[in-house]
Amino acid sequence: MDISEDTKERSVERFLEMIKLSRRGKFKIYIGMAAGVGKTYRMLQEAHSLLENGIDVCIGFIETHGRAETKRLVEDLPAIPRKSIYYKGKILEEMDLDAILIQKPDVVLIDELAHTNIPGSKHSKRWEDVLQIIESGINVISTVNIQHIESINKEVETITGVQIKERVPDSIIEMANEVVNIDLTINDLIDRLKEGKIYDEKKIPTALNNFFQAEKLLQLRELALREVTRQVGRKIKRDLPVIPKSNNSILTCLSSNSRSGSNLIRRSARLASLNNSKWYVLYVQTPEESLEKIEGAEQRHLINNFKLATELEAEVIKVTSSNVAKTIVEIAAKKEVGMIVLGKPNISIFQHLTKRNIFKDLIKLTKNLSLDILIISNHE
Repeated sequence: MDISEDTKERSVERFLEMIKLSRRGKFKIYIGMAAGVGKTYRMLQEAHSLLENGIDVCIGFIETHGRAETKRLVEDLPAIPRKSIYYKGKILEEMDLDAILIQKPDVVLIDELAHTNIPGSKHSKRWEDVLQIIESGINVISTVNIQHIESINKEVETITGVQIKERVPDSIIEMANEVVNIDLTINDLIDRLKEGKIYDEKKIPTALNNFFQAEKLLQLRELALREVTRQVGRKIKRDLPVIPKSNNSILTCLSSNSRSGSNLIRRSARLASLNNSKWYVLYVQTPEESLEKIEGAEQRHLINNFKLATELEAEVIKVTSSNVAKTIVEIAAKKEVGMIVLGKPNISIFQHLTKRNIFKDLIKLTKNLSLDILIISNHE
């Protein structure tokens, strides 16, 4: 039987991926709606059970936040000493990545996945440390709060009014073998806060007036439940032997004058993740949008959007053309895309009458094609 070179190459790639996966450590994440729900506590409880069953488990980094319950569970577990780093006149402690890799325990506990490492560390983010540890064959159990997941970061900011700077790429959450939601009722969480089990007493009034309001926590709880459900759905789709659809990919189209491009990218990333789809981000640069003609601010928005798309695992495509709609359809056909995603247009009546309407052209060009068009609101 004659087998094409393309088929051979895909077969080799799949086999290599299977080998890599078999060598990796397993990865488990405890997710919660907010600080204080018990993620670290549950992780430590699991570590004690593993230890009792003869598993070589060590603490890589645990942040107790002064909580008595957490401190008690830490005391009886073996720990890899932290590394001291001199920074801005102070000696600070950080997780010792090299020591973990040398000691090579069966399981290592690493708290606060979204943590930013002290400058001078091997990696800038803790999730990058975790990635290297897993690749070395060590199993990792970690924790993260829902507000730190990249694609829903802005949604959380809208709910809480708090800007979250530390973020974890969705791809890191998605590579986990198991994602567990640690859930509490809103009343129980607020009671824990008032009892001083989450923050120092001085911080309690501020927390109650800001992040720990019942309405906000309820929305965050819903996000956490939804995220874990989504991850379970992805795992089922990933693990079951199904025949992939050739037109399951998504093509998101950016424009140079859209300041809401990051919202379009994040929502497209969620859509691609939900459907376990390959995902592309396309920017068609017209002659009127050459680098010499568009403002510096728009250029910066484009660069930032390309960077965000890459971080969220999209393949970024940049082409030059005077016919945007035709180019979009051509790229969609080439990449076997099943859905085109665009931001809602902000077109005045004058523009509608005097300029070429890309949306109208797209509908016309795709009317006989098996291709969906999804228009997303510009609001975060």
